[in-house]
Amino acid sequence: MSLTARRLNRATLGRQLLLRREPLDVAEAVRRVVALQAQEAPSPYLALWNRLAGFDPADLDAAFASRAVVKATLLRITLHAVHADDYPAFHNAMVPSLRASRLHDRRYTTTGLTIADADAILPQLLAFADRPRTKAEVEDVFEARMGERQPRMWWALRTFAPLLHAPTGGPWSFGPRSSFVAAPAQLPPERQDASTQWVVRRYLEGFGPASVQDAAQFTLLRRPVIRAALASLAGQVEPLEGPGGAELFDVPGSPLPPEDTPAPPRLLPMWDSTLLAYADRSRVIPPDYRRLVTRNNGDVLPTLLVDGHVAGVWRPVEDGIEATAFHQLPRKAWTGLAEEAEALTSFLAGRDPMVYRRYTHWWSKLPSAETRVLPA
Repeated sequence: MSLTARRLNRATLGRQLLLRREPLDVAEAVRRVVALQAQEAPSPYLALWNRLAGFDPADLDAAFASRAVVKATLLRITLHAVHADDYPAFHNAMVPSLRASRLHDRRYTTTGLTIADADAILPQLLAFADRPRTKAEVEDVFEARMGERQPRMWWALRTFAPLLHAPTGGPWSFGPRSSFVAAPAQLPPERQDASTQWVVRRYLEGFGPASVQDAAQFTLLRRPVIRAALASLAGQVEPLEGPGGAELFDVPGSPLPPEDTPAPPRLLPMWDSTLLAYADRSRVIPPDYRRLVTRNNGDVLPTLLVDGHVAGVWRPVEDGIEATAFHQLPRKAWTGLAEEAEALTSFLAGRDPMVYRRYTHWWSKLPSAETRVLPA
């Protein structure tokens, strides 16, 4: 089967629950979409608001509190919210990358600290984090053991140790001062190959069909590691042909909606996973717009999704949602966006009406074919 670019777009939207809002509970929705980027605390909430029928943010509060959904540093060395059942394999697969990102960084090595130092103190950290602990509390424990303050030790360990972010309150469960607790379930290093296979299969379930390069982009695992995982999954994944003869892989029986399936407008949050899940971002982001929505420092702006593709950006303003389109949109698209904006304004009113306010400096640097304040 040879798949067109438009059909790949619809496959992504379908698996990411963006073709229609689905009547799922929060934990099942997170499992279905695989991982929600959570660098900004509101983003998982807005991601689910875009995807679920009748989404109540209190349900995600409860899922974080009960640890049915957990938040941790995982894929691409960034914070993600994932289903609790996925966390052990996800963390185990990512540990080599997470460790290397800190223990081989000059900000760690130039302190005189060694890899052995980090490994030696790790068991004490996990024992201490049997309940939520703050940065200051952890650094006090490290100081008592090491005889001096070593902030880079905590900087390294909080990235690769099996630690979850514990809810600290505020409108989106997690405030600016993080608290950490040891993960209840961990897998041994000898399970790393199986864990990587788990991650690759789960990626394809949520974002396939996709290439080796795509899976590497989503995870930051090396391409040979991805290829080895795919080889080990023989019989559980199948090869497909994409545009231009590209080699793609998928889980047999996964949904592939027709390319003419309607795609409703959406107001995606910052760092929505659909914008970051592929080496070829054109599946969702037109090439001319990639640098507009993904800034040089890595910020990924909240976007307008029209007919399944990024068409601009949005931000809250005093009177509603300011939508900036990068090209002229038809009246029907503006009508749909206005309906979404009205619902989003009501949703934010109960939590934080001016979400993402600290990123508004980017708007002065963006082109605009048309800007409207919605739902007016």
